[in-house]
Amino acid sequence: MLLAIDVGNTHTVLGLFEGEEVIEHWRIATDARRTADEVAVVLQGLLAQSPLLKGTDVDGIALCSTVPSVLNEMREMCRRYYGDVTAVIVEPGVRTGVPVRMDNPKEVGSDRIVNALAAIQLYGGPCIIVDFGTATSFDAVSAKGEYVGAVTAPGIEISVDALAAAGAQLHKVELIRPRSVIAKNTVEALQSGIIYGFAGQVDGIVERMAAELAEDPDEVTVVATGSAAPLVAGESASIDVHEPWLTLIGLRLIYHRNTM
Repeated sequence: MLLAIDVGNTHTVLGLFEGEEVIEHWRIATDARRTADEVAVVLQGLLAQSPLLKGTDVDGIALCSTVPSVLNEMREMCRRYYGDVTAVIVEPGVRTGVPVRMDNPKEVGSDRIVNALAAIQLYGGPCIIVDFGTATSFDAVSAKGEYVGAVTAPGIEISVDALAAAGAQLHKVELIRPRSVIAKNTVEALQSGIIYGFAGQVDGIVERMAAELAEDPDEVTVVATGSAAPLVAGESASIDVHEPWLTLIGLRLIYHRNTM
């Protein structure tokens, strides 16, 4: 089985592939203080509790990280605890098949390239990927499969934390759809502003990006992913498909591209 690991700024998502199917997955907090040994303990604990892995070993690892310090520990963990397993870490020199048309390609996070590859393989181009993570990232991929540009906005969790910290009578609320857009209490007013506000932001940015990306904006497929995507995808008029495992799928594709 292939273990795919996506290390983000806030969360680390792990998925086990049997062939092309994600058969098991976990989400844990990303902690830059964890050593390689601690990462191994957490990983082995997760793998050990899965009934799907009884008698089956991980025979491949695909990894990307947006946190350099965590990437170093992950690399060491692979070396020390999975030295006999083929590991592909997405970094310069790894074949992705995605040309990067940016002023400085090295500035582009590896997860964004991974997402671009998965979106092209699944849905074709042109496409826009909206990744709801620590930041809300919008990535543009051309009809030729080229990564051509991006937009980055504050993420939902960051915005909620900032609002709660700055408002004396405001506090963090459960992020669920309120009864109506026009709220009758403070909690639902916050929920409405967050969910519908971000849906409107997504629609506005996507509309402008699609107009630049293709002669016919209707030809652009908009793919949502990330932990907060379910909150917004149903309220956005521009999102065509929600793929929660987009990054993991891209990691699987890159693993096979570099090992076959």
